Amino acid sequence: MPLFDSYRRFYGKAGDPLAAKSFLRDRFEHGESVLFIALRDTEAVGFVQLYPSFSSVTLARTFILNDLFVDAGYRRQGIAKRLLEAATEYAAALGAVRLTLSTAISNGEAQALYQTSGWVRDEQFYVFHWPISAKK
Repeated sequence: MPLFDSYRRFYGKAGDPLAAKSFLRDRFEHGESVLFIALRDTEAVGFVQLYPSFSSVTLARTFILNDLFVDAGYRRQGIAKRLLEAATEYAAALGAVRLTLSTAISNGEAQALYQTSGWVRDEQFYVFHWPISAKK
């Protein structure tokens, strides 16, 4: 999927269409993600990808909205907002209690979209990562 490779390049990764395709195929074959694609005619112009998760505290299903991307030529047309709506409707239909996402601190455009769409910035928790080096 060229659009997924474009998304990775947006975040500074080197283009690798074969690896991107393989990654997506693995997610689908193992039921590890849900992908909504925005089409214009037959061209994929945007997507949102959800990863299922669970909350031990609430004893309920949650989803991680890990990827949202719209091709630069199709931005500011409401596509990202409609993709967010599709994701939230899907999660609600499955009884999820929450969707969670993170975005780059420098990505003010995305932050504005999330806030105007009703998403609430977490003021209670910090997010930490433990980087695991890839084997060489």
